[in-house]
Amino acid sequence: METVTNWINDLKPLIVSYGTKILVAIIILWVGLKVAKMITKGFSKTLDKQDVAPSLKPFLTSVVSTLLKVLVFVSVLGTLGIEMTSFAAIIAAAGLAVGMALSGTLQNFAGGVIILLLKPFKVGDVIQAQGFMGTVSEIQVFYTLIKTFDNQVIILPNGKLSNESITNYSREETRRMVLTAGIGYDDDIDKAKKVLMDILTSEPRILKDPSPQVYVSELGDSSVNFTIKAWANSGDFWAVHYEMYEKIKKEFDANKIEMPYPQRDIHLFKES
Repeated sequence: METVTNWINDLKPLIVSYGTKILVAIIILWVGLKVAKMITKGFSKTLDKQDVAPSLKPFLTSVVSTLLKVLVFVSVLGTLGIEMTSFAAIIAAAGLAVGMALSGTLQNFAGGVIILLLKPFKVGDVIQAQGFMGTVSEIQVFYTLIKTFDNQVIILPNGKLSNESITNYSREETRRMVLTAGIGYDDDIDKAKKVLMDILTSEPRILKDPSPQVYVSELGDSSVNFTIKAWANSGDFWAVHYEMYEKIKKEFDANKIEMPYPQRDIHLFKES
């Protein structure tokens, strides 16, 4: 009986010491998880205010929540007296190995986050990037899908897309079109200019401000060339752009204005 009593007396300091650490660790765990949950909710509300893409919000929230919980558990283990140096080294080595194996994927993920946060384009925009032009149909975390005008789906990695030049044809509400039309050297320049201006002013989709412009831009080999500049809403741009050439040809024909094609004068000399 005396032996048991001595054994209990010897254990009391250990029980007090480790019992205190366990109690503190439990408190840190409980409070830490509560704080982590509050921070995660606050972060989620911030994303809502920033109008972050729906596909990105759950992922970012999950990442923040996981990181906060890892910090809480590391603090708990440290409170219990567990040596964290070796543990941290193992995590770092594993992270490096995974990072090297998934370098391309991680680059695409980082690019996707940048695109979804900075919004250089959105779904429905017409863009040109990496040699392709089309309408953005979907923005994912790793890839962006664009649909070309002939209905092909192009999948672009976000890593490259976020680091290369992008032309966004839908970003601004209006766009300027530049057309070229030529007349023969025997035709009346003033008459042709008036016909072109009448075409522009009679088209309701051509904006009045800025006003359209028509001027002689080149004396070519076979024609006097006009440059035509006019503004239209981005949604009307391509329809107006293509229709203008048809209208110019019809109006030139109706007004007896020649649209010459390249030609050469050949002179034959008979040798005596």
